[in-house]
Amino acid sequence: MATTNIPGYTYGQVPAAPFNLQDLERLKQTVLFSEKDAEYLRMAGEILRDQVDEILELWYGFVRQHPHLLAYFGKDGTIDQSYLQAVRKRFGQWIRDLCERDFDQQWLNYQYEIGLRHHVSKKNQTDHAQAAPFIHYRYMVAFIYPITATIKSFLAKKAHPAEIVDQMHQAWFKAVVLTVVLWTYPYIRPGEF
Repeated sequence: MATTNIPGYTYGQVPAAPFNLQDLERLKQTVLFSEKDAEYLRMAGEILRDQVDEILELWYGFVRQHPHLLAYFGKDGTIDQSYLQAVRKRFGQWIRDLCERDFDQQWLNYQYEIGLRHHVSKKNQTDHAQAAPFIHYRYMVAFIYPITATIKSFLAKKAHPAEIVDQMHQAWFKAVVLTVVLWTYPYIRPGEF
């Protein structure tokens, strides 16, 4: 994966997360994520790889249509375009990482880093952005639906049987829930995660 041209993408170069592989395994069991799901997720990655820009256009179009979401990319009504573009590149890489990377401790560590970058702990620091100081927890969780519902049409573009598309879509949904749960760690009071 060529990631050197992605500003602020520091996969493999972040501190350890406060959760481990045993925690992940329990979360995977809770969302019913199986080895078969891992296979379908990799298959989804092969299909989505050349559609990332189209997916981002759709998702960012959704954000642009909702001023309460777009506001997180700016401050006092002014959008920080550099920040918006830097985050967009990382969001595209997140799609690839979600489908193609092993869910190992390094992956866990980066999910924690992503969570910190949404939280007041580190929001804006990576890009030296002039934007809202954090993203509200409610929108982190609520965004699960649009990024899950909209991905199915992209998965269906390569003429796979509907049953396979459904399996890939379910694997994607489970993986998105896993990541968002991990991202919310900084928002939860100590000992309650």
